[in-house]
Amino acid sequence: MVLSKNNLSSKKYSAIISLVPSQTELLFYLGLEKEVIGITKFCIHPDAWFKEKTRVGGTKNINLETIDQLSPDLIIANKEENSKEQIEKLAVTYDIWITDVKNLPEAIEMIRDIGNLTNRTEAAFDLALKIESGFIELKNIFSKKRRIQSAYFIWKDPYMVAANDTFINDMMKYCGLENIYSNLDRYPQITLKEISDKKCELILLSSEPFPFGQKHKEEIQNQLPGTKIVLVDGEMFSWYGNRLLKSISYFRRFSENL
Repeated sequence: MVLSKNNLSSKKYSAIISLVPSQTELLFYLGLEKEVIGITKFCIHPDAWFKEKTRVGGTKNINLETIDQLSPDLIIANKEENSKEQIEKLAVTYDIWITDVKNLPEAIEMIRDIGNLTNRTEAAFDLALKIESGFIELKNIFSKKRRIQSAYFIWKDPYMVAANDTFINDMMKYCGLENIYSNLDRYPQITLKEISDKKCELILLSSEPFPFGQKHKEEIQNQLPGTKIVLVDGEMFSWYGNRLLKSISYFRRFSENL
């Protein structure tokens, strides 16, 4: 059954599988060591869980047989990161909590919801408050500055960027950036010529899902000599759990070094 705020029970979950890397890390932060029994191969934080917990496949390619063997009483998934078809199959047998996070307010709500769901309300609400306060400070800092015209690359061959209705797009606002592709939806394909035509001032090359590195930076820089290009930690822009605490200080340092 797909759970919602309207059909939650007082059930205490003791066998949880997380299908979302950033939410796996959140469950660790909330102290659910014993309760979490399965994660994906992309749930790399914390390292101890990555090494020890049973892996149930990738976020888009879940091993349903492994999940059946684990027999969870709760599965935590995400609308964007997981396959709708597979989640629907799992919902026939298991309780499923599906998150949908495209901006900071939705991330804050998600943290509180998971706290309520896993009987970690106090810790989750405290975390949400710290994140909320930190991002308010960031917003106040950059509200007085001119926003830098920017593009955030997530893929190569073809080049793809984060656009409107994405969590990354919302995070860019908190470090003083204006996404030149905010008029497009989700993750459009683009060309370097378009970047040039749009007079982009700054390109961010993310470490994930495509692992951009120095050689890619140099390749693009050769074609766009007038545009500043920086390599960035993709987790800081796209993980929407407790890692947001680290994003606050990361965005401060990032902006100071531009």
